[in-house]
Amino acid sequence: MPTADEIAAINATHLIETPLCPADLLFLFGTREDVALRADAAARLWRDGYFRWSIVSGGVTPGSEQSECMLIKAAMVEAGIPAGRILEEHRAMNTGENVVFSLPVIDAALGLQIIRSVICLGNTWTARRYPMTLHRHWPEATKMLVTVDSFATPRGLWHTDAEFRRRVLHEWDKIAPYKAKGFIADWPVA
Repeated sequence: MPTADEIAAINATHLIETPLCPADLLFLFGTREDVALRADAAARLWRDGYFRWSIVSGGVTPGSEQSECMLIKAAMVEAGIPAGRILEEHRAMNTGENVVFSLPVIDAALGLQIIRSVICLGNTWTARRYPMTLHRHWPEATKMLVTVDSFATPRGLWHTDAEFRRRVLHEWDKIAPYKAKGFIADWPVA
């Protein structure tokens, strides 16, 4: 079990929320979990005018014939986002690859120089690692963060649910080593 100080540090610096404003791009990080929640969150953002374009990144995982991108994009279209507004990246197998493989797709389709703001959408427990990874490779764009999960436990009480706690601590433990290896960069939250 984490200490009260560790819980406070994780809540303050990892399980963060950012203010949202309309962005040029929504970046959905691949997953097999909570696909419908991600698509619903993306659809709400779309309906509320928070992005004009999106990219979904995620490759084929063991046991599947479809990429995470294909599954998530289909759910987004079903939720009401026009297919033509969703860029696709089908090779990534981790967060770093999501970013590295997606940047050329974004550049070819839209031009990286015209994208000034990005909303990162992914799992709650991974939280700030999404924008930190994006910031490492694309520091010019402003990053915002939206997270989803299907835990019944409120996010602020993550430490009281064994599986939620395991996932958060697993991700939290990646931050320092990933920063030391240059996989992620400090990301200033506005």
